[in-house]
Amino acid sequence: MSPPDAEIVAGDPGEEDLSPPLVGTRAVETATLAILLAFALLMGWDNWRTGISWESTGPKAGYFPFYLSVILGIACLYGLAREIFAHAPAKPFVSRNQFKRVLQVFLPTLLYVPLTQWLGLYVASFLLIAGFMIFVGKIRPWVSLLTAFVFAASMFVIFDVAFDVIMPKGPLERLLGR
Repeated sequence: MSPPDAEIVAGDPGEEDLSPPLVGTRAVETATLAILLAFALLMGWDNWRTGISWESTGPKAGYFPFYLSVILGIACLYGLAREIFAHAPAKPFVSRNQFKRVLQVFLPTLLYVPLTQWLGLYVASFLLIAGFMIFVGKIRPWVSLLTAFVFAASMFVIFDVAFDVIMPKGPLERLLGR
């Protein structure tokens, strides 16, 4: 029997990634802080509109969320100033190879959501798990298909049969009369 780690190909963690960086940490942190600042401004405006004062029974609905958004906005402004005036060179945030691996997981997972509505939860889960195991994990197809089938069948028995939870159904489940 081969060692269990012989089937999975994920790359050597000690191996240096020589692919070019796609974006630096400064750009990512600046963009994230700007988005959070916009969120803080929106929440501050909305809670100010709702009411941030005290009434006879206590604070109005927007009092605490308004001041939380003020704190978040101040923290974002501090972070933006620190990023803008930083003297150290920006480190790479993600390399091309790393981003490719992220997309190998993100895109199928994104596709899984509409497939769940169209094919049903169990068939979409079978396809997602089998696809990940075969294409990302480089695991033998028969092992991948068997594992995906056992997982999808287990989910069906647990949720649909044992607990009678309503899950998104597809054409296969309707064909089986469920």
